[in-house]
Formats: sequence, C-alpha cells, structure tokens
Amino acid sequence: MAAGCCGTKKQKLNNSNVPCDGSVMQNGTQTRNPPIVHPDMGFFCFDVLYCQLHQLDPPKAPNFCNDAFPLFVTWNIGRDMRLRGCIGTFNAMHLHAGLREYAATSAFKDSRFNPISRDELPRLHVSISILRHFEDGADYLDWEIGVHGIRIEFHNEKGSKRTATYLPEVAKEQGWDHIQTIDSLLHKGGYKGLVTPEMRRSVKLTRYQSEKVTVSYQEYMNHWQSRRC
Repeated sequence: MAAGCCGTKKQKLNNSNVPCDGSVMQNGTQTRNPPIVHPDMGFFCFDVLYCQLHQLDPPKAPNFCNDAFPLFVTWNIGRDMRLRGCIGTFNAMHLHAGLREYAATSAFKDSRFNPISRDELPRLHVSISILRHFEDGADYLDWEIGVHGIRIEFHNEKGSKRTATYLPEVAKEQGWDHIQTIDSLLHKGGYKGLVTPEMRRSVKLTRYQSEKVTVSYQEYMNHWQSRRC
C-alpha cells in the first residue's frame, strides 16, 4: 500500500559476498560495513525520471543490492529544498522494483502537487529512505525526535480507520515537539475535529528508523558523464 511521507524476482549481486544488510563475510564471520543506502539509488531514481520525462526506454537494472525493504522516495526542488513529491510503501519491496516504481509515483502522482515537469529537472534533489527497525510504541509519546519516524493509526470523526506517517527528519526540520507532531499527523491523516488529549491517547503508534541518502541533479549529471568516460 502506498503512503505519502512528508515485486520483481530477486536478482543476484555482482559480488555475492556482500549481503544487503551492510555486512560482509570475513573468515566466516559477519562484520558491519556501510549502510544499505547508496548514492547509486538516487542516480537510478533520476534515470527513471529522466527516461519518463523524455519518453525513453526504461533504464536497465541497477547493480546495487536488491533485497526487500519498506521505502520512500522524496523529490525536493530549489535551494530551499521545497517538497515536490513524497510517496512510499510500508510493504517490503525488492529495491530495484520499489525504487523504479516510487521514483515515478512520487514525481507524478503525489496528489498534493502537479506532476514534475522536464524544465524542473536541473533543480531537483532526490532522497531515498530505507525503513527499518519497526517497533510498537507504548503510547503517542514513545518515540524520539530526529531518530524515529512514526506511523499512526486512528479513527476519524465518522469512525473510519485512518493512517498517516512522517519520516524521521520531519519533526526535527519543522521544529515540532511530540504533541505538535502528533496533532499535525492527525490532520494530515484527515482528522478534522479538535485534537484532545483523549484523541491523542487513542492513537496506535508505530515507530521506525530509516537510512537516507540524497542526490542532486548536478551530482547525477556528474555521475552520468563519468560513466561515459
């Protein structure tokens, strides 16, 4: 199920000794290495967007890890990094297919914005968020600003079940405390009534963490030119 932020057959890696969890095998022992996210994921999302905007064939399968994770793709524009689209999924998807799908979905189908146009390309940044470490919160305050993303479930005024999420960076970037974040998230999820302490206590909260990488269009072009050399 797609969600606003803000599968294909599994393919073998070129190096089969590099698992997707960021660890490597050395003398039969697994040791930690860099995070799952990699700038190549951002370059691939730009490939997807560029090909769609210019009516080109889709890009070939990338070389980075293809294990399955929940993920979000966020497009920002300009020096002020204004949000231009952000959609993802809490269902684990193989990264090649998931990034291919949500690079386009967040660029063209975020209902809050017009589809991204060709002339906006040079001013874009793309961020990839790989979601991990999901935990049930004891209550609506059981999460840490700047560390956890949160997903809430609640019932609106008509009794319908609704959900909404903010990625880990949102509350910190906005300067919100816990209550401000929960209240904003309730409204984002479609709650139109007065947010009372009782309403906040009724929320079911799931907290999670993410690994994130951001790539600019200029970095993408530099990477593309280096591949031609």
